[in-house]
Amino acid sequence: MAISKRLQSSFKSLDTEETLDIYFNRPIGYVWMLFFKRLGVHPNVVTILSIILGVCAGIMFYFPDMKHTLIGIVLLMWANHYDSCDGQLARVTGKKTRWGRMLDGFAGDIWFFTIYAAISLRLMNQPLPFGLGASGQTWSWMIWVIAIFSGTVCHSKQCTLADYYRNIHLYFLKGKAGSELDNFKQQRTIFRSLPWKGNFWWKIFLYFYGNYTRQQEKMTPAFQRLYAWMQRTYGDEIPHELCDEFRKRSLPLMKYANILTFNTRAIVLYISLLMGEPYWYFFFEIIIMTTLFLYMRHRHEELCIYLYQKYAKP
Repeated sequence: MAISKRLQSSFKSLDTEETLDIYFNRPIGYVWMLFFKRLGVHPNVVTILSIILGVCAGIMFYFPDMKHTLIGIVLLMWANHYDSCDGQLARVTGKKTRWGRMLDGFAGDIWFFTIYAAISLRLMNQPLPFGLGASGQTWSWMIWVIAIFSGTVCHSKQCTLADYYRNIHLYFLKGKAGSELDNFKQQRTIFRSLPWKGNFWWKIFLYFYGNYTRQQEKMTPAFQRLYAWMQRTYGDEIPHELCDEFRKRSLPLMKYANILTFNTRAIVLYISLLMGEPYWYFFFEIIIMTTLFLYMRHRHEELCIYLYQKYAKP
């Protein structure tokens, strides 16, 4: 299936786009983008609409009947299309703002916070599976422990690292201008340079975003060593040979980064909800996605060690 040049121009890069996004989510998001562009709607409005749709989807998942489940699935897919649309609209129109970056960063978190809470409330008084609830035992508070562990220790770290690896890849592919490869020191400098007056909410965002970048850096020590050496040696004018080799060896890892973001997670969520057993989603998150996360991290760190030894050591 051919991809139009206009549609491709709204992508960050084909290297970092998932197949399902290229042929399904992005084209639908692009149609919405054309619609909102014609109406003169700002990308931030589209992001707010995506948040509302995602929260409504989560509320639907509280109810165990099929009607509410199907409505919730449609709403979450719709929210994801708007999430694609807002970025495409911002890139095409050039309407990029502080608030847009802030809202876009929090949108998915708000969706899944609502979804996790709704599923936990739904399961609290339901009997335990596998015959464990035969004597009347319910999930009770245990489902909240599982949900919080799944969301904070697993889901959050997986998305944080996947997002970082995609921005690293874009940095070597398009340079600094084509990537959002930020760092903790840089974000704290910006945070301290701004007065609180007139910048309150932006400074709050910068503070938490700085913590987000610090978490990314702590998970990638081998890359930090390679990146620090490149900055000292070349600045942002990295030799083409090094960029090409990094991109070539990083490209196979992008499929793992994409799996750890939205689509795979959403598909498993939909299946578990349609089965009427949403706890399977948490188990998938904790076991399967965490295993993939550890494997991706190991492979990427190995790549950075190899390139450091090849280019920096001599």
